[in-house]
Amino acid sequence: MKRYIIVTLLMVTISTAKAQITLDDYRTSVMEYSWMLKTRNSQSEEARENMGRAKTGFLPSLAANGTFSMQFRHVEGVRRWDFSLQPQIIQTLYAGGAVRAAWKGAKLDYDIALCNEAFAMLDVRYAADYAYWTLSAMAQYLESVRRYVEIIRSLKSLVDARFEEGYIARGDVLQIDSRLSEAEYELSVAEQNYSVAMHNFNILRGVQLDEEVILAQTIRDSIPLPSRVPFDNIVASRPDFAAADLSRMRSEVAVRSARAPFNPQISVGVGGAWAPHTPNRTGQTQINGSLFAQVSVPIFHWGERHRAVAAARERSRQSEIAQAQLYDDILREEMNGWVTLIDSNAQVETSMRSMLIARENLEISTYSYSEGVTTVLDVLQAQISWLQLYTNTITAQYNYAVAVSDYERITAR
Repeated sequence: MKRYIIVTLLMVTISTAKAQITLDDYRTSVMEYSWMLKTRNSQSEEARENMGRAKTGFLPSLAANGTFSMQFRHVEGVRRWDFSLQPQIIQTLYAGGAVRAAWKGAKLDYDIALCNEAFAMLDVRYAADYAYWTLSAMAQYLESVRRYVEIIRSLKSLVDARFEEGYIARGDVLQIDSRLSEAEYELSVAEQNYSVAMHNFNILRGVQLDEEVILAQTIRDSIPLPSRVPFDNIVASRPDFAAADLSRMRSEVAVRSARAPFNPQISVGVGGAWAPHTPNRTGQTQINGSLFAQVSVPIFHWGERHRAVAAARERSRQSEIAQAQLYDDILREEMNGWVTLIDSNAQVETSMRSMLIARENLEISTYSYSEGVTTVLDVLQAQISWLQLYTNTITAQYNYAVAVSDYERITAR
């Protein structure tokens, strides 16, 4: 029998451990399910295919043109039908820089797409952290409200007993009943908030909304304070800033692309023609081969080249401005994130000390009331103070956990 009990306890322990989910495991499941990451990955694949397509501009192309005609009026000695088939292999020698600019631009687009995908991973990771810590905070708050309700119910038992013995007036009983009703209402609100947090938690990882989980980590755990990262290191590691720099380079390539159509175009090729004799009297066909070179030199387009290049340069200037703006945004984001992190850490320590004082005050007030030294109002006030400071502690711990995750997102760790 003893052996059976031990095995049962081990099985329960193992099943409980399996039901727990760590923060790292949750991040992984959210990233695997994230539609945003799947979209960014698809965009990266699209950019990669476009890069391969642009590279084909350096290779020769094969094309065939064919025609067939039938005359309605018959001419004596000439057949009504005629056709021509002309295959050609053409190699572009110089397209004004358009081919190289297109390939370079497509390559930069692919690199930009990879940076956007990496930055999306940071956002999804932060969203996972936010949902994880929110669920933990709602669970802690629900537990505190339940304890608050139990404390009031315990006090109500004491008040009812003292009222039956005739030591207190009916007013004390009404006050404790009113406070219990308010506490039960707060409990229902806390349960609703916990359910919403659970739904959001499960939506991000793509499971049933009402699936219960046990968090392996909570906001009450000791989360190390991260060290501050030098700003130059942050900028160097941020995927969005790398994408902005690539976009600036892409706009410089766009200037060359805008100029290319107005530069000389040179290509060579070999082709052939299969067609009947002209005029087609016998229906016999012939095959002729040819080598050719094509040169196109734009001469005058009423200033179109100048305006096209000027517009492309302005777009390049806009990308430089956007990169400078992003630099300032990252600087402000890092400074605000660090200040929030330090302040929230200090609030955790302060709220913990205040909660211990409120707990001791509540115990003294409850004992004093049972001995008839204080009134029920003093006990109720001590209960309110305890709940408020307990809630403040949960809020401070939650804000600190979120601040740590946010700073990790800002610094692209």
